[in-house]
Amino acid sequence: MRRKIPSTAALVCFEAAARHESFTKAAQELALTQGAVCRQIGGLEAFLNVELFRRSRRGVKLTEAGLSYSRQVAAQLDAVERDTLSVMGQQGASVIELAVVPTFGTQWLLPRLKDFQQRHPEVTVNLTNRTRPFLFADTPFDAAIYFGDADWSGTQSHRLMGENPVPVCSPALLAGQGMLEAQRIAQLPLLQQSTRPYAWRQWFGSLGMNVERDMTGPRYELFSMLAQAAIHEMGIALIPPFLIQRELGEGRLVVANRHALISDKAYYLMIPERKVESASLRAFRDWLVSQAQAYAATT
Repeated sequence: MRRKIPSTAALVCFEAAARHESFTKAAQELALTQGAVCRQIGGLEAFLNVELFRRSRRGVKLTEAGLSYSRQVAAQLDAVERDTLSVMGQQGASVIELAVVPTFGTQWLLPRLKDFQQRHPEVTVNLTNRTRPFLFADTPFDAAIYFGDADWSGTQSHRLMGENPVPVCSPALLAGQGMLEAQRIAQLPLLQQSTRPYAWRQWFGSLGMNVERDMTGPRYELFSMLAQAAIHEMGIALIPPFLIQRELGEGRLVVANRHALISDKAYYLMIPERKVESASLRAFRDWLVSQAQAYAATT
């Protein structure tokens, strides 16, 4: 059955005209005549049976339907462009599209990824941030690194490492006190991680404490945001030390209490069952697991 899709030329003209709200500027951008742009958009409106622009002597303005459609078209054209550039750049190479939790990706994985590239120059690994699980069937991802319990339907899991976060803060917040007792930490502003909403409650609970305000305080989605807030003396944060090695080494953050929160959850590499036989993914899996084991042996 033939798809009911307008011509690409009409969509490209419409997207440019919508972005500029000008047929003239769209024509200049696309190296077309204004008449050609007008004809393409007129044909698109006839195809849709919807008015996309209101014309007047002062120019054109998007209708409500035109504004909504332009956003959707722009997103789809961007996706087509990304896919096209990806195919053009592969030239026979194997590509792994990897979803990764942001701070883990930037602070732990990226500094090691050059080693994989040197070992497997035929494989390109593209990284995209994802903080929560998703359906592989609805995305272009070949694998994912996420933090959780490995309960992800239709996937094969490979444990990498736990988090074991500890309380950290700016050295100014310690005011020369050295390590802080848990009772003192309970009195400080507690910085919360939105994807670990019970972290402070669990940390205090592991010490047998019940702190009434353990879930109060500003919430941040990423550990990198927590680290910046702690550096700027906004409070104390629970962060895995391996994600802030530079900040700790430079003295911008210090460990306020060495008691770590031990959790059953961990960082996992998740591979869809339909992808487990991929040679490039097997190579990446073996390399990543060995890197995690080597790191664990040094801590």
